[in-house]
Amino acid sequence: ANEIDSNAVETYKKNLGDHIQCSDINTLKAEDLPDVDIIIGGPPCQSFSLAGKRMQDDPRSNLVWNFLRIVATKKPQVFLMENVPGLKSGKDKDGKTILSQLIAEFSLLGYNVSTFILNAADYGVPQRRRRLFVIGNLEGLAIPSPPPTHAARIEDLLFDLALPWVSSGEAIDDLSSPSLDGSAVPYRFAPRCNYQEFMRKNNGGKVLNHQIPYMSETDMKIIMAVRPGGNYMDVPDEIATKRIMNFKKSGGRTTTYGRLHPEKASYTLNTYFSRPNVGCNIHFSEDRLITIREGLRLQSFPDDFVVYSTSKSGAYKQVGNAVPPLLGRAIAEEILAVLR
Repeated sequence: ANEIDSNAVETYKKNLGDHIQCSDINTLKAEDLPDVDIIIGGPPCQSFSLAGKRMQDDPRSNLVWNFLRIVATKKPQVFLMENVPGLKSGKDKDGKTILSQLIAEFSLLGYNVSTFILNAADYGVPQRRRRLFVIGNLEGLAIPSPPPTHAARIEDLLFDLALPWVSSGEAIDDLSSPSLDGSAVPYRFAPRCNYQEFMRKNNGGKVLNHQIPYMSETDMKIIMAVRPGGNYMDVPDEIATKRIMNFKKSGGRTTTYGRLHPEKASYTLNTYFSRPNVGCNIHFSEDRLITIREGLRLQSFPDDFVVYSTSKSGAYKQVGNAVPPLLGRAIAEEILAVLR
């Protein structure tokens, strides 16, 4: 594995093993990597222009092109690239989409490429999180989108084979109130659903990464006014900040100062869920922001997975940037089925 964030590397080592290095993919030599059957990556895609040059020769080369470079050199049987849905509409200065150019380049290498946008909630993750996946199979069948195992509405449950979306309450309500000093915290009660039982599977009787986040007095007053499932529109004008008043006038921003609803899946978790003003990050029954552990639960990381970081912001960044493991597993099963 390769990762530029040193905190993420430490978390990987402590939870998964030492088979990871901390380096920049832009300087990574593909020749130094082992031969493998599958290459998986999630390169962030920033705006850029090809300016008429081939991707590999562009001095402003974007991370997605370096992912392509690694795949082109190692030629694995399968590659999987995860990205934000915006990659589908991102264009260069000539109006060509980044995604279409990537697909064309992968196709020239001999890959049968399939792309799809998946919602993590459809695969048992208690979070509405849409991500784009680009998968290539070398000289083989296109790898299909994994069939959903969960659905938003009862009427969408096909032949009773699917389950309802996992709710925020099912995800985190067995966790006790967080500690003040970061010490381990016991569970509130025995697992009340399959999801909670699954999260606790290999863990003991207590959880880590469950420390109460800092909040200002102003933010505390504001979140106390927000109902479960509500947002900044619930905040009375007399205590609302200038920013909130502007939101009220302009509309939109559904998740801003949002509070989780215990009977619904959460909105997309971002890297700033330590703040109330950039997402739906307020606990549904306690007047506080959700913790790192609760963020991990909403991402479907089990309780024995512990985040390590030299800073609090670094820990939130890791959790918010992660691909939910249950979503990753659903895709892995499809890849494995095709390879077999």
